Amino acid sequence: MPAPDLANAAIWYAEDGYSPSTHGINGRRVAGASFLQGFLRHAKADRFYAIVQNKTSGQAFQQTAADHAPDTPVELINRANTQRLGAAGVVNFPSPNFAPELWRRYPLGDARYSLCGITHTTATKAVMGGIFDLCTAPLQPWDGLICTSRAVQASMQHQMSLIDDYAKARFGKAPPRPQMPVIPLGIDCAAFTPSKAARHGLRAKLGLGPDDVLVLTLSRLAPYGKFDPYPLFLALQAAQQQLGTGQRLHYLTCGIYLDEHSQTVFETGAASLMPDVAYHHLDGSDAALRHQALSGADIFAFPIDNVQETFGLAPIEAMAAGLPVIVSDWDGMRDTVTPDVGIAVPSRGLSARHSYGEGVAYAFEFLPYHKYTNTLSALTELDLGALVQAILALARNPGLRKKMGAAGQARARSLYDWATVIPHMQRFWAELNARRAKDAPSTAPKPAQTLPRELPIAPNPMGFFAAYPSQILPAGVAHCVAQADAGRLRQLYELRRYQNLNPSFETLETLLRILEALHGTGAQGANAQEVAKLAGLSVLTCERSFAWMLKYGLIVRKTSN
Repeated sequence: MPAPDLANAAIWYAEDGYSPSTHGINGRRVAGASFLQGFLRHAKADRFYAIVQNKTSGQAFQQTAADHAPDTPVELINRANTQRLGAAGVVNFPSPNFAPELWRRYPLGDARYSLCGITHTTATKAVMGGIFDLCTAPLQPWDGLICTSRAVQASMQHQMSLIDDYAKARFGKAPPRPQMPVIPLGIDCAAFTPSKAARHGLRAKLGLGPDDVLVLTLSRLAPYGKFDPYPLFLALQAAQQQLGTGQRLHYLTCGIYLDEHSQTVFETGAASLMPDVAYHHLDGSDAALRHQALSGADIFAFPIDNVQETFGLAPIEAMAAGLPVIVSDWDGMRDTVTPDVGIAVPSRGLSARHSYGEGVAYAFEFLPYHKYTNTLSALTELDLGALVQAILALARNPGLRKKMGAAGQARARSLYDWATVIPHMQRFWAELNARRAKDAPSTAPKPAQTLPRELPIAPNPMGFFAAYPSQILPAGVAHCVAQADAGRLRQLYELRRYQNLNPSFETLETLLRILEALHGTGAQGANAQEVAKLAGLSVLTCERSFAWMLKYGLIVRKTSN
């Protein structure tokens, strides 16, 4: 393990990415909350750095840190304080869309610190557009994008190759790419240890007999946004018919129906397509019910056919709970589910030429996202015969279920527990730091510069609009004398309701301090540069304030005698 100061990262913290309990349950937030807890528990760091937006988000991070790592100090950095963002050397961003953060770094110099994002769902137009923005922003080889599976890494490389072709045709040169290692998502394996009491309670509640087999899916229940359940329903019915009357299959969905349409698709489909298999549902928003479901099931099924999925945390959780898994051979599950822990059912898609129209229609908003992903799901085959055989193999063989479940627990603990994944991430952060130190030119602004590098996507407004006014005020603005007292300044400031603007162009306290300093010069007066020294403020602040005070007649230019 590298030295902690090289392997640390400042966590770019926004509650939306880390708090499913307050912002709604989805895969990104569940993964974010689990990562943050795992990071705080297992990171080798002298202190934790959090980049926060405001006091409220800072307090939320501090509370989480106190809950999981009470002995490690926390340093909060406001997002607006760009000079401090690189305190840890790397900024860890909770999504792949970190182009705005590259532009935030740009004025300070590209070598100031490294940025590291991570993939979650990559099928949305926002993310695909964000990857283009990422590659055309000031991205550097010492920045990173963690890919959670080999499949999603291949998709990122595919899109970046298209961006390279465009850039070379348009500008003659391809942009740099980030470092893109495959590092899986993690879980706290101990949290998924099954409970015998929970198992007995659930099976009694659902009316299962001693030889009945409960097949579980833990997922968001959206047939157009997660997986089409009908192949599984057909396979369960076919398996039940082969099992006969001696053993009954039950199917349990533990999740949240995305909408009424989704609930209808699941419940009416189950009744029609697998009449001999009992269908049950538990509310997946309840953590206790999720644990009960994992404790009480015999087989975990995750037949994903939707591009919304990129990794698949649920099969890892099921493995940690000691369940054998049946998954589609699809993106992240291809990495996580090996033959000793479960059965991967072949999935087959059409070639690229079959979906050009959907890609263009979605990009230009003729096709909404749910219809886009639903169409791609419809064009993907899961091997139905293999799915039936997988169910039968596990339903008929409790010894195989037990053997695979034990192997799954061992695999989850050795590869996917945060105790293993966080050190892997820290090694990557250290590599980014080392690469930046070795390869980065010195692009930081020189000390003599009064302003950092200007952003081409956000030109300094007074320069951008320099042709609008009659004149540009010179350095120091003007030699002025005070014309009004503090009461008049306060009256105008409050009448204009500047105090209700957050932020205002300057605070009332700063303006009063500058006016007081100018009053101190008497009839002689002073310019903004001279007042800056008297007031102990920056020249830029005083020049901005002089312009406003001249606007309202609070100060006037001194006329020549």
